[in-house]
Amino acid sequence: MAAFITFEGIEGSGKTTQIQRLRTGLEAAGHQVVQTREPGGCPIADQIRGILLHPDNSGLVARAELLLYAAARAQHVEEVVKPALEQGKIVLCDRFTDATIAYQGEGRGLNRELILNLNQLAAGHCTPDLTLLFDLPVETGLGRARQREIDQQDCSEGRFEREALEFHCRIRTGYLALAAAEPERFRIIDAGQSPNDIAAQVSELVAKFLSRRAESP
Repeated sequence: MAAFITFEGIEGSGKTTQIQRLRTGLEAAGHQVVQTREPGGCPIADQIRGILLHPDNSGLVARAELLLYAAARAQHVEEVVKPALEQGKIVLCDRFTDATIAYQGEGRGLNRELILNLNQLAAGHCTPDLTLLFDLPVETGLGRARQREIDQQDCSEGRFEREALEFHCRIRTGYLALAAAEPERFRIIDAGQSPNDIAAQVSELVAKFLSRRAESP
């Protein structure tokens, strides 16, 4: 049963941990699952990811950033997402088109219509069936993200963590507005809970979603 489930949230919201746990649970239940991410997910898009996220590239202008995200997405959708869905698999994606609206739209202030058009061009008909939004205060998320860099001794993907607090506040506001506009697709999860509590909630939400999807004609 094909399903496209996306994970969204600000920096340090715990998406990556939860997507891995959900994949393990779904596979144990007998589902075929593809776990992927944006930017990235395939070799060409991963190279673009390196440009987008490396802190040395602080001079990257907003329009170039947007276009690089679109290019990475076009390759990723064609090479990974679309084939997996056509094969009837569940695709779990760490960020997708909503991230572009939140980060480059609300965060950078780029034209929303332009972003929507680029998302359509890059993703085509691949749109999420369910989106899990991991929400928590910006200060908490950034604290987690920066601590992760210290723990892993790796800052190679920390360009966004170095943005001003106000930038991240705009992103959070943008995400919550998206969720309010599409309550049938979004589920908001309190990312301040313990990882185990979050995992249990995610598992329950996805199980209900898949059950309803299986019952649909």
